[in-house]
Amino acid sequence: MKVSDIGEQGLLKILQRFCPADIIGDDAAVLTTNPDRSLVVTTDVLVDNIHFSEITTQPEDVGWRAAAANLSDLAAMGASPLGITVGLGLPGDREVDWVERLYQGMRECLQKYDTPIVGGDLVRSPITTISITAFGEICPQRVIRRNTAKVGDAIVITGVHGASRAGLELLLKPELGQSINPIEKQALIRAHQRPQPRLDVLPILWNILETRQFMSADTEKISGMDSSDGLADAILQICRASHVGAILEWQKIPVPDTLHNLLTAAQILEYTLYGGEDFELVLCMPNTIAEIFVQQIGNKAAIIGIITPDTQVILQDQTNTKPDQVLTLNRGFQHFSDNLGE
Repeated sequence: MKVSDIGEQGLLKILQRFCPADIIGDDAAVLTTNPDRSLVVTTDVLVDNIHFSEITTQPEDVGWRAAAANLSDLAAMGASPLGITVGLGLPGDREVDWVERLYQGMRECLQKYDTPIVGGDLVRSPITTISITAFGEICPQRVIRRNTAKVGDAIVITGVHGASRAGLELLLKPELGQSINPIEKQALIRAHQRPQPRLDVLPILWNILETRQFMSADTEKISGMDSSDGLADAILQICRASHVGAILEWQKIPVPDTLHNLLTAAQILEYTLYGGEDFELVLCMPNTIAEIFVQQIGNKAAIIGIITPDTQVILQDQTNTKPDQVLTLNRGFQHFSDNLGE
């Protein structure tokens, strides 16, 4: 059955099953927020053969990744999710089953965070596009921004990098996985197909700040963003917004152990810094907070560098076997450039 066979209203009737009945049905959704909270809104657009493809992702994976990308943006701001809306552009010959499976994947991701699909829009399009707007709320004093990093701050990442890019390569070139066992291979593929937004680390961070009474001081604000466009991109964006620089230590950046059996040293460096879509958080905070935070998170969270007064971001090799490397934005994923991928 094709979308053109049942039309807009027929497809809407199917998709309404994925949404709360008491919220949808009007011209807009009404979400109740607390008077002492700020509303956080983010939008992300995915385009067929740019952000996903049938070669590497099943419809459920596309839905999961679309939802996860938006939840990750909320996590990067420190916000808790309230709901999402979904805008779909579909060719008439797109199978209805594909759309239902897309929504199933979104719902599977969202259920973990008690986040509903509260509406959206459908349009006919020559290319399948998915536009999600996510809504979250946050206490105004807890907003995480890119422009508040301070000289001396520790740079923290909440997990490994390079896994998603490696998983994508294994999907595109299955023969590459012959050197690793099936469990390790599937773990990398799952990192690409089912990324986990790091909403789970926020309660840990807030508890540390409140327990140690850091939150009352403006000088102790946390800066950060997510690493969806690559680890190097995130650090460079934070430094540019905060008018600072950074020194990173290559040996301290955690990567999946499997990569050492799969890639060359140069490839590991490339995937880790510029691979993207790992959806970890990159946070800048005083070292005293960072050490406690990393210890409590565990699972490959790490302090990988320090904010400096210089405007350059420099990657250092502590073994002194490689020269210092100045990181730049032009090597990560950029729309409207020749460096395109999923």
